[in-house]
Amino acid sequence: MKKITIVGAGRVGEATAQLIAQEDLCKELMLMDIREGVPQGVALDIQETAPLLGFDTKVNGCHQANGIADSNLVIITAGLPRKDGMSRSDVLEVNINIIDDIVQSIVKYAPDAIVLLVSNPIDTLTYEAFKRSGFDRHRIIGQAGVLDSTRMASFIAMESGLSAKDIDAMVLGGHGDTMVPMIRFTTISGIGIEYLLDAELIEDIVERTRNGGAEILSLRKNSSAYDAPAAAITAMVDAIVHGRKRIMPAVAILQGEYGLHDMAMGVPCVLGDKGVESIIELPLNEIEQKMFDESATAIRQDIDSLA
Repeated sequence: MKKITIVGAGRVGEATAQLIAQEDLCKELMLMDIREGVPQGVALDIQETAPLLGFDTKVNGCHQANGIADSNLVIITAGLPRKDGMSRSDVLEVNINIIDDIVQSIVKYAPDAIVLLVSNPIDTLTYEAFKRSGFDRHRIIGQAGVLDSTRMASFIAMESGLSAKDIDAMVLGGHGDTMVPMIRFTTISGIGIEYLLDAELIEDIVERTRNGGAEILSLRKNSSAYDAPAAAITAMVDAIVHGRKRIMPAVAILQGEYGLHDMAMGVPCVLGDKGVESIIELPLNEIEQKMFDESATAIRQDIDSLA
């Protein structure tokens, strides 16, 4: 990919930039932030790791909107971060205005770009970016499910003592308390976890996954998570850049899938060089459907509040 821009040079943006550069996923990586000097300093710091980490990506920084120009992919990490005790919806009022401004710049300077949203509340902001941009829905993607799934897989590895390399987890729905951990589709070397872990332990893991971000925020006090989110973003970028057609849970715009219309929500997607190339509709059992519907209702309330 020729050019990727990350809007927001905070901790998530910086950690993401480092991983994308080191994986040589683009020729030029632009860090953009309204704070003059900050993105330039972050970019220079990352660029100076190139000889040691062995990458040729050119990392630059800017604080003006035209820095987005000609980007093939724009990753939005900018926005007010959560503080301890805040929900993701609590930052909606501030972040919606930030996203609107960024999307306006993307439409003007990079009208052919794929847009990957990271800012919270992710489901609602993904929908807002879709409506504001007028882009085809396959070019607007939200990052949440990959992060939630890797958190659940990590907790399974920690509790079971088994290799994290062998664990595949699946989390759908909204990013937050109403996420939908798909236990039936979570495996260790192809074996369903219900055959390897008892029901009580699985429920503990599910609950910890739902509170995964809040747990880190509570422990760190002054910062939410950024290493795991950056790794999740980079995995999605890799799938898009290389056209891998990987099945990954992502926030997609739904127009009939799962019986939902005109909203954004975490579902299994095939990610490739066109963005969301298709959405996979899983057969949900009664319990999964109930959780999925509750998650959709919560997202719909936030979306409706924008009207």
